[in-house]
Amino acid sequence: MKGKTPKESHTIMNELVLPNDTNTMNNLMGGRLLHWMDIAAAISAQKHCNRIVVTASVDNVSFKHPIKLGDVITIEAKVSRAFTTSLEVRLEVWAENIPSGSRIKSNEAYYTFVALDQNGRTIPVPELVPQTADEIELFNGALRRRQLRLILAGKMKADDATELKALFSGVQKD
Repeated sequence: MKGKTPKESHTIMNELVLPNDTNTMNNLMGGRLLHWMDIAAAISAQKHCNRIVVTASVDNVSFKHPIKLGDVITIEAKVSRAFTTSLEVRLEVWAENIPSGSRIKSNEAYYTFVALDQNGRTIPVPELVPQTADEIELFNGALRRRQLRLILAGKMKADDATELKALFSGVQKD
């Protein structure tokens, strides 16, 4: 299976925040944003593996700045690492007020997807071949993020998280 670059999965999605998308403070509802982020991330993951994917996990999503009624949001998604049957997608969310010309980064997150075959069984995904220094940094950090996700989900013991232990102990792995 041929590897792919992060650029091949790059996805940009835009949405206009309408009254039905907002809460009583005229801010975009968090659930609506998470829904849009999931769609953008799934498209990115599907571009990488040319398969149907399902969301396996969503990392901590912090809302740094409110997104207001009338803002245009831009969600950028790109695969940051592929494992055996799963892949991590990094997202950045920008809010733009077009009349004022202001643009601010509102959110960032990591979503994990699993690729499925036509019978709903997991299937291997192509490896990711990072090209830029930023892509390499995200790629390298993905294993630590994955180990943390697995520990929090109860699927890995903390003692088995070699990448995380090395990070906190200062001991370099061979």
